[in-house]
Amino acid sequence: MDLKLEVIVIPVSDVPRAKAFYEKAGFRLDIEAKPSEDWHCIQFTPPGSECSIIFGKGMTTAEPGSFQGIYLVVPDIEAARAELVERGIDVSEVFHDGAGVFLHGHGKGDFTYPPGFAGKESGRHPDRTDYGSFATFTDPDGNGWVLQEVRKRLPGR
Repeated sequence: MDLKLEVIVIPVSDVPRAKAFYEKAGFRLDIEAKPSEDWHCIQFTPPGSECSIIFGKGMTTAEPGSFQGIYLVVPDIEAARAELVERGIDVSEVFHDGAGVFLHGHGKGDFTYPPGFAGKESGRHPDRTDYGSFATFTDPDGNGWVLQEVRKRLPGR
């Protein structure tokens, strides 16, 4: 069976504000439909992605800003961060996982580690290990995005 992740529905409180943010971030507007006052759907696709995001009015009952750890894989973390910053997006400094464990998101854009682990360290991973360098940003509602540098993907990806 071949399953492709196509769309993620994210919760937002202000549809026009979210639309302006994702346009500024360089996401491609695919569709906007508003057949009634109770339903407004906007779909954007991040550059180079096969998976899109949808948000709007009547799209989800999830709390705005409650989605954390939405990963965007990039081949060059510094270049991706610089482009977003140039577009006016507030992006964290690049950091790496000093403990070598998977990041855990707890709250609006805050990534923490299990007790006893070293946690995040400033800068790109010293060995530039794939899946090892990160930067984060949030949309206006606090939905948390993670840039992750991957130059060579795991087999089967």
